[in-house]
Amino acid sequence: MKTTLVAIGNSKGIRIPKVLLEESGIVKFVEVKVVNGGLRITPIKDAGGNGRETALLSEKVLTKDWDRPEEDDAWATL
Repeated sequence: MKTTLVAIGNSKGIRIPKVLLEESGIVKFVEVKVVNGGLRITPIKDAGGNGRETALLSEKVLTKDWDRPEEDDAWATL
């Protein structure tokens, strides 16, 4: 199936048809991973936990953005 990315704030999303959601078992929570240059979306039955993995991923992404000399200069002026 082909679909189009849609803007969601500063991100992008896709619409997943109901029949695919039912067949996949996706209800509310999913895990998204990059696999071989593509995205793998897997249903999560129990989304419990402390959010540690999400926090670590966010920190990893933010480190790339924040770990720059111009950021140090900006913070030094505060």
